[in-house]
Amino acid sequence: MNTSEKILYILESNKDSYISGEDMASQCGVSRNAVWKAIKDLREKGYEIEAISNKGYKLNADTDIISAEGIRVYLSENTKNLNILVFDSLNSTSDKAKELAMKGYDHGTAVVAITQSEGRGRKHHSFFSPKGGLYMSIILKPEMLRNTDSNVVTSFVGNVVIDAINELTGIEPYIDGINDLYVDGKKICGILLESGSEFDSNTLQWIVAGIGINFDSDISKFPKDVKKRASSLFDTGKATITKNMLIAKIIENITNRQP
Repeated sequence: MNTSEKILYILESNKDSYISGEDMASQCGVSRNAVWKAIKDLREKGYEIEAISNKGYKLNADTDIISAEGIRVYLSENTKNLNILVFDSLNSTSDKAKELAMKGYDHGTAVVAITQSEGRGRKHHSFFSPKGGLYMSIILKPEMLRNTDSNVVTSFVGNVVIDAINELTGIEPYIDGINDLYVDGKKICGILLESGSEFDSNTLQWIVAGIGINFDSDISKFPKDVKKRASSLFDTGKATITKNMLIAKIIENITNRQP
C-alpha cells in the first residue's frame, strides 16, 4: 500500500474518533508532511475528512466510497489478506476476474467496480451498471468447494448474498428464477456464474461469481424496459450501511462457507 492507502485504512478503521497526524505518521512510518499530503490526496478523490486542531483527523461517517482499504476494515483476520481490486470503471468485473483466474489468482480474489460499461446477465442479457450500484466478481477454486454442480453453486452464491443483506440491513430478498434476487416483486440483484476448464482433461479450473446489486441506485434514470421491473436496496442517499460493508460481508460469507 502507498501512504494514501495506509492513511485511508487508518481513517476507515477509526470512523468514530479523531486520530492525530502524529499517530498516523508513526503507524505508517512516514513524516507528518507525508500524512498531510495523503490527506490532501484523499480529499481530492472525494473523501470528506474532518480536521480539528489538537485532535486530528476523522473520516466523515457518511462517506461511502468503495475502496480496497474500506472493504478490508470489515473483514476478519483470516480474510483480510485476500486480493481485493477496486476500479472506477470496467467493461465487466467478471471479464477482469476471469483474466485473473487464468493467471492463477487465489480463491476469494474479488474484483469490484464503481461502474460497468458492459455488465451482463444470463443468455448475454445486459445488466445496467451505473453509479449507485455494487458490482463485484469473486474467483472460486474448485478444490476449495465441496460441490461444484452449477445449480448448487449458483444457489449457494444467491443465498450468501441474501444472508449478507439480511444480516446487515434486516431486508430479506428472495431468489426468483435461478439467479435473480427480488424484494417486494422487484429485482435488486443479478448473479452470473462462469467457469473455465482444461480442454484436454475437461477438468474444472475456476469459477467466477459475478454479482450486481442495485444498492442506492436512482431507478428513475434506468432504461424504460429495466426500471419497470427493477428496484434498489435503498433509496438514493438513504442507505443504512456502506457499500464497503456489504462487499466485505459477501466476501466473508463466500470464502468461509461451502456449497
